[in-house]
Amino acid sequence: MYAIVDVETTGGSARYERVIEVAVVLHDGQRVVETFSTLLYPERSIPWNITCITGITDEMVAKAPRFFEVARRLVEMTREAVFVAHNVSFDYGFLKEEFARLGYAFSCRQRLCTVRLARKVFPGLPSYSLDYLRAHFGIGSERAHRALDDALATAQLLERILAAQNGQQNLQALLQYGVQASRLPEGITLERLQEAPEACGVYYLHDAHGHVLYVGKSKDIRKRLFEHFADTSPKGEKLRAGVADFSYEVTGSELVALLLESAEIKRLQPRINRALRTREFNAAIYAYTDERGYRCLSVGRLPQRSRSALERIAELPRLSNARKWLQSTARRFDLCHKLCHLEETTGACFHYTLHRCAGACVGEEPPEAYNERVEQAISALSRRLSGSFILVEPGRTPDEQALVVVQEGNFAGYVYCSVEDMLPLHQVLDTTQAPLKDPDAARIIRNYLDQHKSAVRILPIEL
Repeated sequence: MYAIVDVETTGGSARYERVIEVAVVLHDGQRVVETFSTLLYPERSIPWNITCITGITDEMVAKAPRFFEVARRLVEMTREAVFVAHNVSFDYGFLKEEFARLGYAFSCRQRLCTVRLARKVFPGLPSYSLDYLRAHFGIGSERAHRALDDALATAQLLERILAAQNGQQNLQALLQYGVQASRLPEGITLERLQEAPEACGVYYLHDAHGHVLYVGKSKDIRKRLFEHFADTSPKGEKLRAGVADFSYEVTGSELVALLLESAEIKRLQPRINRALRTREFNAAIYAYTDERGYRCLSVGRLPQRSRSALERIAELPRLSNARKWLQSTARRFDLCHKLCHLEETTGACFHYTLHRCAGACVGEEPPEAYNERVEQAISALSRRLSGSFILVEPGRTPDEQALVVVQEGNFAGYVYCSVEDMLPLHQVLDTTQAPLKDPDAARIIRNYLDQHKSAVRILPIEL
């Protein structure tokens, strides 16, 4: 069901102006099944220029209902339907603002703009105003710029769009992905979105000058792009602000996509991305054994090469990140906060008084028992890799594979080769290049291995 809506207003700003007439035409895709229209008292005078355009005067609306009196009817008619209008952002924006004044969050699951749809289905026309399209298609109207007549004219235009070649297909594609035509930036068409690959890779959102605003990764680039433009949340609105174009790079491998995304965010520093932007880490979590034989953990800055007794466990962007991560790990493995340097005290730690510490801080828990949990914590904390190996991942095509190379615990890069003709090891090592030196790469690879243990093919490298 389509709810075709038109409003007449006191001006062009939904925030400051008011609705003086509203009409809703319910259409089942074949015919009109119900109509509703009414003048509304705007609680302010109607500007002279608006009266000249619409013919609506202050006298005509003086005894008309206020918006709150018809709000329920509008909700009932639009709730289960696709919200359609000619320049839908205008009509929807005014209704949303009127409902907001009542303390009600008006929203529709799907919205369609007949201006944008007409441009796609009937390209090349000199104008897509409702007045021009009326004349072009011979759509009759008794009173232009009155809500019901404009809504009925829009309904006839929608019928022509649905009847046109590919019109139904275009419309269904929009609805399938939940994308409102009005929400697509001018430079991004539905056709371009449909041309994006249903493949794993990295995508870029650009502004009008070509600068990258956001870098993302997805197993299905096309689906993810549609989701971005369908997201009506404040976060979605913020992410799309200023977006005028998009590009992408297919990787095939999800691991390669994760690594490329991280490296590209560090290289490009997109203003919308917050995570993964830090190019160099300056904090770490360390482990050492004290004079009593207890394994201890601590947070410190990088580097601390002069303290040879310290074993570096994990590197992080900032001291605050390292401390928070150590705190959560200490709680998870019931570690003594004093021995983790999370609490400074001369006696027992505070958690011991709460019976949450087994007493390693005062020697009640033997080092052997306590150290066993510390080693488990170290394993959970460690973001480092060890050894040299190649991870064999899917390629960009069925006959291709991606080789992700780790040398002596460091991510060396990736290379693509044929499934049938595996590159010799020396050629893999010679042609492999990392997108960028990335302190997050080891963590990304380790997490990926933990999540895909049974599915990842690993080839050891004998150097």
